[in-house]
Amino acid sequence: MPPVAAVDEIETYLSELPTLRARRLAHAEWGITVPADELDGEPLDVGLRVADGLLRAQAVALHGAGDLDPWMLLWWNRQTRLVRFGCTRSRDIWVHGEVPASGLDARGVDRLLGLIVEGVLAVRGLRQPADAG
Repeated sequence: MPPVAAVDEIETYLSELPTLRARRLAHAEWGITVPADELDGEPLDVGLRVADGLLRAQAVALHGAGDLDPWMLLWWNRQTRLVRFGCTRSRDIWVHGEVPASGLDARGVDRLLGLIVEGVLAVRGLRQPADAG
């Protein structure tokens, strides 16, 4: 059972930020949509879950990114803290991270979500605009 204090902190944090379009999926799970206008591009869906003593956040940065080198993500993983990059067989690039749920406060939730968004924007920034040559 997830720590009640962590669940309450996350719920309070998300309720104070209506632009995130958060929805509670289960007792300790949420879905968040960051609108496209907040990211200068496409919207971002982030999943949050408290389990096994951790708050986990994950988001797909790009779908089917066959034009990007997934090995570069391994190098990036050595540079980051709390968040990591991953790539599926279908070349979807994910950003995910965890923080301890015990003692979690709004600042910790904000930091994790901020790092997830920062990672997603870094990956999306690797794509060249269609009209660039």
